[in-house]
Amino acid sequence: MSITAILFDFDGTLADTAPDLAGAANLQRTKRNLPALAYEQLRPVASQGARGLLRVALGLATDDPAYPEARDAFLQDYAATKDQQSRLFPGVLELLAQIESAGMQWGIVTNKVAWLAEPLIASLELNAGVVVCGDTTPHAKPHPEPLLHAARMLDKAPDACIYVGDDLRDVLAGKAAGMPTVAAAWGYCGEDQPVTEWAADRIADDPQGVWAAIQSLVAER
Repeated sequence: MSITAILFDFDGTLADTAPDLAGAANLQRTKRNLPALAYEQLRPVASQGARGLLRVALGLATDDPAYPEARDAFLQDYAATKDQQSRLFPGVLELLAQIESAGMQWGIVTNKVAWLAEPLIASLELNAGVVVCGDTTPHAKPHPEPLLHAARMLDKAPDACIYVGDDLRDVLAGKAAGMPTVAAAWGYCGEDQPVTEWAADRIADDPQGVWAAIQSLVAER
């Protein structure tokens, strides 16, 4: 089956949202009279949202009794500043134009909840064919259901879609959904396992590299 749709993660893949996410995380430290962390400490976990940022900023695991209150405060603060510094990565618009010119559809599958993701996607003027958020289905990535839901919404078979993301869980979700995967090495990429060890079908160093990866994967069909 040929490739006819490209699905993207959002934070760290299409959009550089880490500055606003890191700012909201550091605000939680400020409220506790703690010094701000360097941006470089927070950027790698930006794709992990509150879970990763609060672990680094405050040392809170998701099972910590203090986590729910800290998460809610972080999300409210982030909501107020989410579009101050967030921008599309250079080359993203050109990549999306190439995809559309090739007659392919594209969409977004993110773990960001809809009330945060949808306004930001709109403010960046991204006209995705489908947007699946972290609360669209009962599951979040690395579960395959969000990707499978996006494929259904586009009326595509899973193996007719490629999934592009900057976190290991994106590759795991794509593989579980039966989709070829492209690791976005320009993104945040986590703290632990190198991108080269994710077993993605392709690795792209920048958005233009995704187009080369798409062409390569199409040629294999």
